[in-house]
This record gives sequence, structure tokens and C-alpha cells, in this order.
Amino acid sequence: MDLQLKDKCAFVAGSSRGLGFATALTLAREGCKVVVNGREAENARSAADRITNETGSQTFWMVGDVSDASAAENLIQSAVDVLGGLDILITNAGGPPAGSFEIFDEATWQKAVDTSFMSHVRLIRAALPHLRKSSSPSVLTVTSYTVKQPIPNLVLSNSIRAATVGLTKSLALELGKENIRFNSILPGWTETERILELMAFRAKNNTTTVEDETAKQTAEIPLGRMGRPQEFANAAVFLVSPAASFIHGVALAVDGGLIKATL
Repeated sequence: MDLQLKDKCAFVAGSSRGLGFATALTLAREGCKVVVNGREAENARSAADRITNETGSQTFWMVGDVSDASAAENLIQSAVDVLGGLDILITNAGGPPAGSFEIFDEATWQKAVDTSFMSHVRLIRAALPHLRKSSSPSVLTVTSYTVKQPIPNLVLSNSIRAATVGLTKSLALELGKENIRFNSILPGWTETERILELMAFRAKNNTTTVEDETAKQTAEIPLGRMGRPQEFANAAVFLVSPAASFIHGVALAVDGGLIKATL
């Protein structure tokens, strides 16, 4: 299938590693011009160089912490300047820390809101004037399957990521008339650095090992394994592509069947 992505311009937040990197790499393989973003210059540069070397596609890198209120406008404008426009925006950020409700103070909650909700708001707000100039504008927010099935000791993520799904659906209703598509992906357990950190947290709390905790979690997944970043990226790239032109307002679980709800 031709995804019709050749020469499209994409900005992928939080893409120096993990799900974001896999998505940026797959977009480049499809012929997109891509901006990679990360908080550390060395990591962002390395990710962009790897994508260019593997695909031959034009890839740029930009440093910026999307949880910082001042970052979004600069990142988007800089991306538009180097890409020559913007067709695709993928908003993604690292998850907040694990822990139970009573251990988190006000500052930690606010940081989590800035990282896991306001980063999406700010990036979308900054990108809209440029997306309106595109013939096939698309926005994808990356959240978590926890918005439908909360996980113990992830109260910050369970609570705040749900707001991003509400935002995505609201913008789909509000801006669909302008042909700007909005969708969200709810990834399940996928083999990334973030998951290793969560397994290490569980192992410490339960006086077990990372391997034990990983095996317990994997046993709950109907497909019997964790996902691979490339499997997430395949779904993400399809959703933002013109090939998915009538898919709008969707919150798609990429979780190996883990969510037990029927809707």
C-alpha cells in the first residue's frame, strides 16, 4: 500500500528513543522529511543521524523539553523553517513517575500535567496555523492504554493521560470541518526504556527481579508477549498518513489485546 507520505513534513516530539524514534524512522522510510526531538542534544543528534543513514531521507534534530511552557512555539517554528511546512504532528512525551497517590506533592502533579497533558496542548496550538496550510494535515497524540484500564501505582499517568484523549476527541469534533485529522494511540506494554524503568520500580517494591516482573506482566497480555516499537510505529504512521484519510477521532489501542473492555 502506498501511504502517500513522500515529501510530507513531520515533527515527532520525544523521538530520540523508544516509540517516538521508531515512528520517526518509519516515517522517514516512507519518504517523509522528519524533525526528531529530544531533551539532550547528543541523543537527538544521534537519532537523526541514524535515521538519515538507514533511510537516506532528510532528517533534522532539535533540542527541547516539551514539558517546558516556552518550548512548543520555538520547536514548531524551527521545524517549519527547516522542513518548509508541516503536514504531520505527533505529540509524545515521557511518562510521569510511578508511585501511589499520597507520595506525590503539588509540584510533582504539576510537572506531570505539564509533561503528559499540556505538552500536547501547547504543541498542537503552535502547529495549527501551519497545519491549516497543508493539503493533508494530521495530528497524533500518544497516550497509554491506562486511560481505559488503570494500572496500580501509576496514578499520575492514569489520571492525566485521560485528559489528552479527551482533548484529541474534542479537537476532532471542532476541527474536522477544516480537514485536520486528530487521532490517538494508546500503547500497551512495549519493549522500551520506559518499560524497563517501570519493571525495575516494581521489582524494588516487591523484592523480586526485573525478569520476574516482566514475566508476570507478559502473562496478562493475550498475545503472550510485549509489543515491539516497530509494531507501534506501523500503526502510528498509517494513522497520520493520507491513506487513513477517513479515520478521525479514534483512540486506538496497540496493546496485544490487554484492554478487557469491549468498547
